[in-house]
Amino acid sequence: MSQIKVCGIKEHLNPIKQKLSDVIHDCVVEALAFPRDKRAHRFFPLDKENMFYPAGRTDAYTIIEITMIEGRSKATKKRLIRLLFDNIQDKLGITHQDIEICIYESPAENWGFRGKHGDEIQLNYKIEV
Repeated sequence: MSQIKVCGIKEHLNPIKQKLSDVIHDCVVEALAFPRDKRAHRFFPLDKENMFYPAGRTDAYTIIEITMIEGRSKATKKRLIRLLFDNIQDKLGITHQDIEICIYESPAENWGFRGKHGDEIQLNYKIEV
């Protein structure tokens, strides 16, 4: 299980939301061995005056936060981050400098979906990858 939030300046983010979601999802499927039909992305397009970012970034600055059930290996998480950096740059032209990614993990018992606790649900994919 994972939830993905994407923040950026609305003038830049809105026109690319669908393509960015597709690129992110392809990376998640490849790195985490997710089923193709598992996608939970939320976009937060912000007015420029509500988005503060470090010097050396452009209006394309994009923050991606991934929350998921813990259990993936360090190598798997690093692979996901690398795929995101490279595929977003290659397919959308957002430079590595303008992409920030953070993975948050929480135990399965802290999740609730389909009317059950996350540690009580039989998933159709492996967490330990």
